[in-house]
Amino acid sequence: MSVHVLPHPPTSSLTSRPKLNIKNADKADTASTTSSPELSSYESSENGVEEIAEPIISAEKLKQIEKMEGNPDFLWMTTEEPHRSRRMAILKAHPEVRRLMGPTLTTPPIVLLVLTIQFTCAYLLRSHHPFSIPFILTAYIIGGTANQNTFLSIHEITHNLAFKSIKANKILAIISNLAIGIPYAMAFKGYHIEHHKFLGEDGIDTDLPSKLEAMILDNVAGKTFFATFQILFYALRPGFIRSQKPTVWHGINILAILAFDVVLVRAWGWNSLIYLVMSSFFAGSLHPCAAHFIAEHYLMNGPLPTKEESAMEGDDWLIKGLAQETTSYYGWLNVLCYNVGYHNEHHDFPSVPWTKLPELHRIAHEFYDPLPSHESWPYVTWKFITDPSIGMWSRAKRLNKGDKISHDIWTPLAEGKVPDEREAREVLKQDEEEEELAYMSDSDKPKSKKQ
Repeated sequence: MSVHVLPHPPTSSLTSRPKLNIKNADKADTASTTSSPELSSYESSENGVEEIAEPIISAEKLKQIEKMEGNPDFLWMTTEEPHRSRRMAILKAHPEVRRLMGPTLTTPPIVLLVLTIQFTCAYLLRSHHPFSIPFILTAYIIGGTANQNTFLSIHEITHNLAFKSIKANKILAIISNLAIGIPYAMAFKGYHIEHHKFLGEDGIDTDLPSKLEAMILDNVAGKTFFATFQILFYALRPGFIRSQKPTVWHGINILAILAFDVVLVRAWGWNSLIYLVMSSFFAGSLHPCAAHFIAEHYLMNGPLPTKEESAMEGDDWLIKGLAQETTSYYGWLNVLCYNVGYHNEHHDFPSVPWTKLPELHRIAHEFYDPLPSHESWPYVTWKFITDPSIGMWSRAKRLNKGDKISHDIWTPLAEGKVPDEREAREVLKQDEEEEELAYMSDSDKPKSKKQ
């Protein structure tokens, strides 16, 4: 796919539906692709006619341009991610959404049920060879599904949505981690919160493929390899892109899982541990539920329109571009996966638990119904592998948080209605407070609320 850069919007974040230009870098020179209102200066000529001077570009901006040109096939955005502005728009239209926020006690019993299933299978297969048909089929069908559920239980608990206490959530995440066989929960927490807060930011969001990955795997064989071993990419990539400082909880997580593995091997033998690890591999491989890894943020609807095409379509092309960054799926596999398919809803409101995401969609349906969505997760994997226009490059990236966009961009305005600027300012005042609630990370919890 071709690179499409979204230049900076007007400086006022209160402007409704800012008119931005998407330009094809293959058809435009560097100056036109990177120019913006802030980078252009205007001088008066002797005859009084204003002339456009050469763009004033800082050294930092030049470095950013060089980085974008060195990765030409990613979708480079200079606006912020779409979820903050849409969250504000939804809260303005539906303040009742706030009552959906907070933990649900439905999660802990499911964690214990899945652990019981996995431990039972591990015990029953203790005498079977790992390469036997019963062992492999059980690990793929039951184990892969169960451990994908486990990954997503940890994802849910990472947002502190099982208990009110942060400590209790961390303990439950480590307990859930027992089914995976490899320490995972505490390392995932830090990276995942960054994925939400810095969605698409190159060098911070480790969910993004690197340029090297995209270059090597840009073919059917490479994409098949990635889809088969994607669990390893997500496990190893963070260490190469952005290492994090270990905490005491990282140590507790490692010691707890290793101690459990030792006990398991001594009690039931190596095959039981191999079953848990094999289940984890299948959970992140060519498994129907594993397709959500690709479905969530890969640009599966093709490249954004060119400048000429967007001029024909009008202002709505901006919304179309932003809407592709996250894509939801509303099919039945959500039953097995903590409703992670409701991914636009989740990124808009990470403080809403999985049990209430369908209700969030129902309440704010006028915001979510127009967005593109997937009808089938397995088809997403098939399309990703076989469609030459989609691949590892099909991701939106940013060099920084990007320019803020108005929440009004997501709100269809009544014909002839003029946006109330005062009302807009009142909504934007709530931004910091709402983000503290939305990200639900340890440091973002209001200090007045002791955990």
